[in-house]
Amino acid sequence: RGPLYGKQDLTDDEKMGFGIVTSADVMRRGVDEIADQLRQRIGDRPLYISIDIDVLDPAHAPGTGTPEAGGLTSRELLEILRGLSSCHLVSADLVEVAPAYDHAEITSVAASHTAYELTTIMSRQIAAAKADKEAK
Repeated sequence: RGPLYGKQDLTDDEKMGFGIVTSADVMRRGVDEIADQLRQRIGDRPLYISIDIDVLDPAHAPGTGTPEAGGLTSRELLEILRGLSSCHLVSADLVEVAPAYDHAEITSVAASHTAYELTTIMSRQIAAAKADKEAK
């Protein structure tokens, strides 16, 4: 999410193979369908997830440098991540959390839950791989 500077932004993204899922897509189609679409696109390839906290609506993450109205709820983001738990997640990052802009710490709570979810997914995959290796 965020501002586009012109049609060329979308054209460049398309040429590079990026897919775009908007918050309106999530609202219309629901998190399960979005997660299904993403899993199909990812397949069995390694997955790196980069989350800019401003993907969340400012009601759920006001502490960011570039709040954008109309974003996801924290529940929607967490459910999409849980829907990707079967993918081969190799790394992730979470950026643009700015606690100084959020005295109620709403953003920090959302970010910590998001980081916990990502860490849990990767930890379970490591544990499953170790168990498979030991079983052989």
